Amino acid sequence: MCKVAIIGGSGLYEMPGIEITEEKTLTTPFGQPSTPILVGKLEGVSVAFLARHGVGHHLNPSEINYRANIYALKSLGVERIVGISACGSLREDYVPGDIVIPDQLFDFTRGRARTFFEEGLVAHISIPDPFCADLSEIAYQAVKLTGNNVHFGGAYIAIEGPRFSTRVESNTYRSWGMSIIGMTSSPEAFLAKEAEMCYTTLAHVTDYDVWHISEKPVSVEMVVEILHSNATVAQEAMRNIVKNLDRERMCDCEHALAAAVITNPEAIPPEARQRLGLLVDKYLK
Repeated sequence: MCKVAIIGGSGLYEMPGIEITEEKTLTTPFGQPSTPILVGKLEGVSVAFLARHGVGHHLNPSEINYRANIYALKSLGVERIVGISACGSLREDYVPGDIVIPDQLFDFTRGRARTFFEEGLVAHISIPDPFCADLSEIAYQAVKLTGNNVHFGGAYIAIEGPRFSTRVESNTYRSWGMSIIGMTSSPEAFLAKEAEMCYTTLAHVTDYDVWHISEKPVSVEMVVEILHSNATVAQEAMRNIVKNLDRERMCDCEHALAAAVITNPEAIPPEARQRLGLLVDKYLK
């Protein structure tokens, strides 16, 4: 059983330092995850690693099967997920090379499956704070120990992609009070909450999107350059994080579905009950 998972984003397709013991190819009721899941040890802690965009980065942000990824990790016993991703800064003080641990998430995507609960079983999750505060604090302190500049808090706006923003879009997001922009934390964070898993993001600032008049517009080359330079920071931060996960969870994430399921158990179709039993059986007995 792996209680901790790392989801690697752009530029992070493996996690040096993990002693890999097994590669699990899983199938879920929602299809296959982005890649086989690597299971091993990091600082003596059992961890699972999943490359969000697949081997060779062949999945764009909208093609990722987020539901299969989260469900597969849940089936392995994962309780806490640390997502690592690239992001653009929408603030002067969030500088390329910095890491942000956001505390809010604005879903501006359009065409993605956002929930496990459909086709016969409905649940309305309460999620005023989409990132686990306890895990986020652990992540923040872990990044601080690396010496890299890190910010705690800020609103992450998730856009559909795969294109980057126009200038008017970027400036509009700034006017809304958004801090960083990315393409993958939604629906990842929301699905993790539905699966009663703690979730946080290490968002690596790679650029100023396109709003900054004195900086070059974002490009793939720019993103990759910063991610490569920050790779060792991400690895060291994860080692620091897992060292502090040997205690019980200090949050309510594991009870997120306790008052969320609204469908009468007698009205749930057998196929829906079977599909979602991993998530809801403890509440429907």
